[in-house]
Amino acid sequence: MGIHYDYKSTRGAKAMEKQAKREKKLAEKKAKKLAKQGSPKNLDNKTIPIDQVITLDHLTNPDKK
Repeated sequence: MGIHYDYKSTRGAKAMEKQAKREKKLAEKKAKKLAKQGSPKNLDNKTIPIDQVITLDHLTNPDKK
């Protein structure tokens, strides 16, 4: 009878531990995924002004000014 009494009295604590374990595992998985992707590339701000028409030259030679 001791095992049944112990189960109900510690059920809430065990559930909280399982939830914390799940969240910890999920956070580690997310951090690993972000580390694998690396930081976003630092792109230079090379945008074409709105009033300018985009031509084939802009698409083929983006470094040309």
